Amino acid sequence: MGSIRIFLVNVFHTVEQVAERLKLHPKTVLRFIREGRLRATRVGKSYRIVASDLDAFAGVDGAAPAAKRAVRVTSVLEVSDLDLEGAQKIATFLSAAIMSTEARPNPIQLTTAFDNAARLLKVVVIGTPADTSQLLQLVQFQLENLR
Repeated sequence: MGSIRIFLVNVFHTVEQVAERLKLHPKTVLRFIREGRLRATRVGKSYRIVASDLDAFAGVDGAAPAAKRAVRVTSVLEVSDLDLEGAQKIATFLSAAIMSTEARPNPIQLTTAFDNAARLLKVVVIGTPADTSQLLQLVQFQLENLR
């Protein structure tokens, strides 16, 4: 279907990786996610946890809190060779993925537009570097599943 290339450092972890790092059982990590104590994004039947959220949960002190830095990036993503149904699936998937970020001080802003004649989906993402990176990786994951 669509083609996209994203080269990013893996900034998110699986439940199993988090459980191993925190020396907890994976079911305990899942419970923390369901209770809202650990922020995660659902991808299919599994969850992904952003490294910065894991560090915050584990009490690891970063160089400076993200809210104090106020760094935001704007990314424009073009996905070509899509039909309307594929574009709608990606747009719905991304909208659902950012819903969990609304409680953050700097939530992700997302806009999508589809040009049916050109078979082109444009996605504009404004957010913190970590959140934007995670969202772009989720787009890549979703595109691989559309094939």
